Parts: sequence; C-alpha cells; structure tokens
Amino acid sequence: MQEAVIDAFSRHHDDLVILSPTGSGKTLAYLLPLVESLSSEGSQLQSIVVVPSRELALQSVNVMRAMRCRLRGMACYGGRPAMDEHREMRQLQPHVIFGTPGRLNDHIDKQNIDVSTVHTLVIDEFDKCLEMGFQAEMQQLVGSMPAVSRRVLLSATDAEAIPRFVDMAHAIRIDYRSHEPTDHRIDFYTVASPSKDKLPALASLLLTFGQQQTIVFLNHRESVERTARHLSDLGFVVSMLHGGLEQRQREDALYRFANGSATVLVSTDLASRGIDLPDTDNIVHYHLPETESNYVHRIGRTARWDKRGRVFFLLNGEESLPSYVANANGNDKTIKNYELIINKFPLSPPVPLMETLYIGKGKRDKLSKGDILGFLCKTGGLSGTDIGRIDVREHYTYVAVSRAKVGQLLKQVQGKKIKGIKTVIEKLKG
Repeated sequence: MQEAVIDAFSRHHDDLVILSPTGSGKTLAYLLPLVESLSSEGSQLQSIVVVPSRELALQSVNVMRAMRCRLRGMACYGGRPAMDEHREMRQLQPHVIFGTPGRLNDHIDKQNIDVSTVHTLVIDEFDKCLEMGFQAEMQQLVGSMPAVSRRVLLSATDAEAIPRFVDMAHAIRIDYRSHEPTDHRIDFYTVASPSKDKLPALASLLLTFGQQQTIVFLNHRESVERTARHLSDLGFVVSMLHGGLEQRQREDALYRFANGSATVLVSTDLASRGIDLPDTDNIVHYHLPETESNYVHRIGRTARWDKRGRVFFLLNGEESLPSYVANANGNDKTIKNYELIINKFPLSPPVPLMETLYIGKGKRDKLSKGDILGFLCKTGGLSGTDIGRIDVREHYTYVAVSRAKVGQLLKQVQGKKIKGIKTVIEKLKG
C-alpha cells in the first residue's frame, strides 16, 4: 500500500483518495512522499494535514519528527490556549501543520497562519472529518486555501460521498481494504451477560485475560466513567478516555495504557481512530458499535501490522449482533461463544508489571532520554531491564519503570538532582 501511494504521489499531480485497513501504516504512506515533495529550506508553511482529533495530530507530528527529514512540524488542536500555539508557530516556523478543523480555522481567521504558500492539503480520517458537525468547518477551511494544488484523503472506511472540493474526474483512488485483510489474525467471540447490567460479566471476562492489554468500548462518556470507576473499585488498573477530559488527562490515559502501566483502557470511540497502540491484545464491545464504520475502526485497534488479536461482543439477553458484523468479517468467519467459568481463573485482577513516573522537567530544561536513563540507573539503582518507555516532553517527562522497583527508586532519588536540576519525581496519578 505504501509503495502504491508513493508511486501515485510521485508520478501524478492529481488528488488522491486512499482507503486501507487500520494498522496498515497510512500515516507513513502519505508522509513518505509528502516530505520528499517539500523543501526544508526557508520558513514557508507548505502543507496542512487535517485530522479529527488532538490524539491523531500529536501522533502524526511525532511520526514525522521520528523520520528525521529536517522538516519542521507542529500540532494544533483545541484544549489549550491558541495564543500558546501562535507563540510556538512564530518560534518554530513549521513547514507542516497537523491540526483539527476548528483550531486551524481559528488560526487562519486570526491570520496566525499564512496559507498563501500551502500547496498540499491532507485530510486524514476524512470520513470522520466530513461527518455532521465538521462539514461547515471543513468547507470554511478548504475555502480559505486557494493555493492548494493537491489534496490527499485517507481513511479505513469510505464516506457516503467524496467532498466536492476533490476533483473526482481526475482523482486517483487507491483501495487496499481487500488487499490486506486482518480477519485471519483476529478471533471473534460473543460473551453472554446473565443480567442487563453487564458490569459483572465484564469484570469476569477481564479476569480471564491476565496481563493482556484490553480496550473496552462504550458509546457514552457517562458509561465510560461508571465502568472505569467500577473496575477500579474491583482492583483493576484502568485508564479512562473520552472527549470530555482535559488534554493532559487524555494524554496521561493513553500513555499509561501504551506503556503497560494500565492493562485496561475504557473509552468511547475516541480511541478507535488514529491512535497507534500496537500491543492491544483484546477489544471488548461493551456497547455495540453504532455504525459499521465505528465497528471497523474499533477492531482495527488490535492485530496491528502482523500481530494477532481477539474481539469480544458482550451481549445481554436483549441484544444480538448487528448484520454488518457478519458482512464486515465475511460469511466464512466463525464467531464463537466464549464461556465464562470464573472458578478457573484468578479472583483478583492482575497487577501491571510497569508503573509510570512523572518527572517535572523536560526538553525546555535540556533533558534527554539518555539523561533520564543514566539518572535512573546510576542514582536510582535500576537496571536497563527495569525501565520501559521514556517520553521527554517540553515541560515534563514520563517514564515506565518496573512496578516492583518503584518504592525503592523513589527513596533513592528523593532530593537528588538531574543534571544539576532539582525536580519533582513521583508516581503518575491515574
């Protein structure tokens, strides 16, 4: 799929519509030819990438930075002051901006962004960006960029209609949804809940998973909070994600799940799109997906790349599988019944192997991953195998460390300085 996109991008100048399964690497597919088409010299903004969520904006800009292509990129999204982003723009002078529609329009209206030099527009998850609520914002955004000569649209599912601003008479359509099916790497199960309230059945199901990473999908924020609270009370280590949380809370939740400090992520469909969590073993539909598109994106969170995964439908006596489940999986895909025999499994939830530390200094303080690693090993008494993922952000740092060593570590580093800097080092609160 990446080769097909690169070939089409480099050989032609027409608009592109790219459809490919979740987990197949669409972000890299468009970034590889995009960065080749841009100049790293000068300070002109050359491309805008529109995404439906702040999580996808942050993930995408991080992918581009990891490519080390000398281009400058930044993410723009709601939930933080636009003034701070404008200040960062003036300092960074990005070549590429990854942003949500509303925030991009806000910057353009205030003339914080000069779109006169933007020649390539990318719309990732375009079916989501064109849903009700985004239509007016998208129309305004596209209309404000008259210099755009190429548009690239990407999604795992097709929209009912391709927007009018794409020249479909000449657009190149690359559809790889049937070329790289994930069905053969996913096992599907139904789980019967004896009562209408499915929380007891969910807890029993999660106990059978042990240390495996699981995303539980629900359709409403209130249900997410109720479910997360119930599981936490039972002793599960849970991350919670929905659109009503503050930006920092959402980032914390995803980070704790991604680095293995939480085994369960309870979320709305916010976690179903544009978030790369490569080690997710299980998907549980506590609430059935409201649309086929939501279903496709949910199950795309597991079996990423070449890995295997499992999908569970938790059903009470009044529920049955939607017809699109059979259609999406193919008629030959067997959906088995998963028996819950609780006395065969532990009666208490497993404790994750890792825990997340918060360090109150980051890039602005000239700290690097090497600085953090050296400090934790030399001063904290840890070995390399005790330390997992390290994320050094602008003003603070997150580190995954062995849960068994956290107590000893915090005692040894109390009052100590990192590179001569005194800072807070504590457990990240869930």
